[in-house]
Amino acid sequence: MSRPKSKEDLLNTIPLERQKLISVLENLQDEQMTQPGVCENWSVKDILAHLYAWEQMVLSWYRAGVRGEIVKTPAEDLKWSETPILNQRIYEQYRDIPLSEMQKKFAESYAEIVSVIETIPEEALITPKFYAWTNTTTLLSYFVSATSSHYHWAYDEIRTWIKTQPS
Repeated sequence: MSRPKSKEDLLNTIPLERQKLISVLENLQDEQMTQPGVCENWSVKDILAHLYAWEQMVLSWYRAGVRGEIVKTPAEDLKWSETPILNQRIYEQYRDIPLSEMQKKFAESYAEIVSVIETIPEEALITPKFYAWTNTTTLLSYFVSATSSHYHWAYDEIRTWIKTQPS
């Protein structure tokens, strides 16, 4: 998968990667979706929570940036080198959410993030430092990381796990 370099690329790649992920999820029973061990101790449901949380974080950073607020990424008290800590927090925050609720949140978040991306001008997406909080990274890169490349990662993790399961 090549990384999208424009708004059009991103809006074309997101549904393709998402559909690959959905196609593997459709073959899983609820018990499989909640079974730990897919990605370390995470279940498929936990991976969906992870994807949801990162989409929502990027959306919140974008919205805060549009309002001119100071945005601290990836979290108020963490540096990018500490994302494993943040990912553990996400896991702990969502691990007790029922599967059906997490699936609903995941679907709603997808619709929301695509809708927001559609409204952002190309220049704002591809220009480094367009928003102060992005520093030398483009806003597009944040959206790619939270959507298409994250879906690709999740697809790979889940497919690899499925191959280890008894038939």
